[in-house]
This record gives sequence, C-alpha cells and structure tokens, in this order.
Amino acid sequence: MDIAVIALQVLLVIASLILTLLILLHRGKGGGLSDLFGGGFSSSLGGSSLAERNLDRFTIMVGLIWSACVISLGLLIGT
Repeated sequence: MDIAVIALQVLLVIASLILTLLILLHRGKGGGLSDLFGGGFSSSLGGSSLAERNLDRFTIMVGLIWSACVISLGLLIGT
C-alpha cells in the first residue's frame, strides 16, 4: 500500500506541473504565453487551429490523469 501511495503522489506532482505548464500555454484574450512559441504568428496562416486542438487534447488528458490520481489517493489514504 505504501508503494502505491508514494507512486501516486509522485505522479500527482508531475501531472500538476505539466498541467500548469499546459494551461499557461493556452491562448487567452490577450494572447497568453502561446504567442511566445509562435501561436500568434501562425494564427493568421490558419495553422494554429491544429496546434490549439492538440494543446486542448493534451491538457484534457493530463487533467484526467491528475483527477484519477487525486481520487485514487483519497481512496487509498481514506481506508
């Protein structure tokens, strides 16, 4: 049980850091950090829609992993 809890805690920290980075990369009303990596330049060319969709998919996937870790830790520690 202890190894599973430690592994989930490590996975939760890694997922939290990646999720924070992915959220900061999203384009907000003012452009956001995605403009630093060419998001603002390629939006006029129509190529950023694929990049934004992939960024959305990665963010949702990491968010689901994060949620699963939180729920799993709650169930393991609560028992």
